[in-house]
Amino acid sequence: MAVVNGLNWSPPDGWIQLESALEGVEIWGPAPVEEDVEGPKTTRCRSCGAAARFDVNAGRLACPFCGWQDAAAEVVGRSAEAGEFTQASLAAGKQGFGVDRRELSCEQCGAAIALDEGVLSASCPFCASNQINVREQAEASGLRPTALVRFSVLPKDISTAVKTWLGTGWFHPGGLGSVASVDRFMGIYLPYWTFSAKLDSDWKAEVGTSRTESYRDSDGNHRTRTVIDWNWRSGHVHLDLRDTLIPGTTKVSETLLGRIAAFEMGDLVTYDAGLLAGWGAQTYDRSLPDAWEMGRHAMRERARSACHSDTGSSHVRSFSMTADLDDESWRHVLLPVYVSAYRFADRTFVVVANGQTGEVAGQKPVAWWKVWTAIAAMLSPGIITGLIGIPLLLFAVGIFVLIVALIMLIAGVIGSIWVYNQAVQSEAL
Repeated sequence: MAVVNGLNWSPPDGWIQLESALEGVEIWGPAPVEEDVEGPKTTRCRSCGAAARFDVNAGRLACPFCGWQDAAAEVVGRSAEAGEFTQASLAAGKQGFGVDRRELSCEQCGAAIALDEGVLSASCPFCASNQINVREQAEASGLRPTALVRFSVLPKDISTAVKTWLGTGWFHPGGLGSVASVDRFMGIYLPYWTFSAKLDSDWKAEVGTSRTESYRDSDGNHRTRTVIDWNWRSGHVHLDLRDTLIPGTTKVSETLLGRIAAFEMGDLVTYDAGLLAGWGAQTYDRSLPDAWEMGRHAMRERARSACHSDTGSSHVRSFSMTADLDDESWRHVLLPVYVSAYRFADRTFVVVANGQTGEVAGQKPVAWWKVWTAIAAMLSPGIITGLIGIPLLLFAVGIFVLIVALIMLIAGVIGSIWVYNQAVQSEAL
């Protein structure tokens, strides 16, 4: 308590006495706000001090030497922290992973992966290049994730599944599963942006209703035909879109990531640096604005599909719609993915696997001689039958044979296109 003008005076709550430059003069003021500075955490065992790592079976940070286990992370699912599209929300976000890590930098593809001290790699998992550097991670940059889905599939199980996957498919080189080296899988937490929003769409279109009517042909015979009656209709669709996933990395094919994107977001846990122990992690290189543009496009496409369904008909023309987004929010999360690049016949192929479900996708080389042989086998019957039918045109049966040949040729062309597209997609990213 101080004396001011002969009166007793008590400083307000939160005020402290400050240093005064004048003797006998007291200065009081609000206590400075202490900044919440969170230093890098370690993933050392709290019992023996050895390097701990996340144990897939236990679902928590554990020490492989003394058996110590950390408390299990709390599953928050879709209630995980989300951010608003405001400058304040972005500025308030913490930076980096919040833990000291090394960084693998690939000179060939430019990938950068944050590594735990227990993770070793002699090649880049994205391009199989051995032109890599491992150094102390540079100063943290980028928003810190708010949640992640933990690895729940063991690396050995992924290797087995991938070898089985490599061995399937008749148009691939024989023995691919045993020849291709897929033992160098790296478990990496890849960055993703997830977007949620409420979407209202108004649509308008000409919607066709089919009906069957009878008529007489030029010979006076009764026939039936399908007629479509067109009418203008409109409607409204409301969608509550949750967790539209957009990869935050451009180092892995979006096509491949899309094939393993069935993550269960209900398994999200609040981010903790200890959950990264023993695994790689990547910082996003696709910014939030760029990802949001992709997310909005994906949401609008879902609205377009919902509006088409709302017409109640497969006959739609002159379609138009509006799409208004509201209550938009985003999350920066890490999702578990196994990545490996292998070389076969002097070419590099990429394989990815969902670290939560074990689903596998990737590139496989194609034995094109098998593809062309199959295409020739499918086209030959129609061509041969047609050649036989041409001289038979001198007889009544010739027309029938040519019609059969045409049907067989059309079926062969359709089958050939399907086989060719499957082969191309197998090699393409």
